[in-house]
Amino acid sequence: MKRRLSKLAPGWWDYTTLEQDILDDAARLDARDLQQLSRPGFTVHFYDTLEEFYCAEALEYIQAWKQATADNPAGVCGPIGPTEQLPLVARIVNATGLNLRHAHFWGMDEWVIAGKAVDESHPLSFAKCDKEMCFNRIEKKLRMPDAQLHFPTGDLAAYSKSYDQVRCVLMQGGQGEIKHWAFNDPLKREGQYKDTPPSPAEYRKLTTRIVDLHPVTIIQNARTSGGGNVALVPVQAATVGPVETWKAEKVSIWHPGHHDNPFGMRLSALMIGKQIPDAAVPMSLLADHPNVHFHYYRGGLGSVAVEMH
Repeated sequence: MKRRLSKLAPGWWDYTTLEQDILDDAARLDARDLQQLSRPGFTVHFYDTLEEFYCAEALEYIQAWKQATADNPAGVCGPIGPTEQLPLVARIVNATGLNLRHAHFWGMDEWVIAGKAVDESHPLSFAKCDKEMCFNRIEKKLRMPDAQLHFPTGDLAAYSKSYDQVRCVLMQGGQGEIKHWAFNDPLKREGQYKDTPPSPAEYRKLTTRIVDLHPVTIIQNARTSGGGNVALVPVQAATVGPVETWKAEKVSIWHPGHHDNPFGMRLSALMIGKQIPDAAVPMSLLADHPNVHFHYYRGGLGSVAVEMH
């Protein structure tokens, strides 16, 4: 059966092109249903307060970095969105005296304008945000060397290769409204993918690269980071790919309730838990990763119900 056109952007693939029964099943899920989607390789966690939620998110960094040694350096790939955990990471490092000399950090992505990653003078720069909210707050004697901070801002092949040189213990992130991690957005509906999206196996071959952003991603980032100023948001970004993601020992996705909506937070969990990968819903491809964790703030889960405002 021919896939239907997107309701959001007809020239793109996205979750609105899925079969209706999957969408209906996702809309019916409550918190207990989500918990029951856990299976070997996929675990769902709930937190009753935002304090506990962001503390647990920050502690993932600490637990990963503690494993770094001179003979076996280790690191974390982290997001901008959520960001609330970042100052907590710095505070815990300082309070515990954790020396990060053998630790590494990969930034997930960076905005691109005219084919080049933005520098830290851009107001939306992810590298700038990571440094200001976390790394510059760590005591100098405890910080990792600058060479161990990896951002996809220059030689993307070298960035990708670093995942073979250093053990990535954890890839942490949020979920965008178009159901992406990092900027692994659905592809445009053109060329060989005009009638069907790429297969999960094809999409998983994608490495760190410059991508065109789905219109929903542009709108979301204007809403969450720019006060709605769409003109401020670039239309391209450099992003870590599935190839590097599958080199991470653990993928940890955090849902505070203000990046994606109640429906979206349910849909991706359903497709991962029930192992229904589809490249129109990039997050669903994590169904094939061996160690995925979804974390929900219970108060942010909401409900998929008609509520007029």
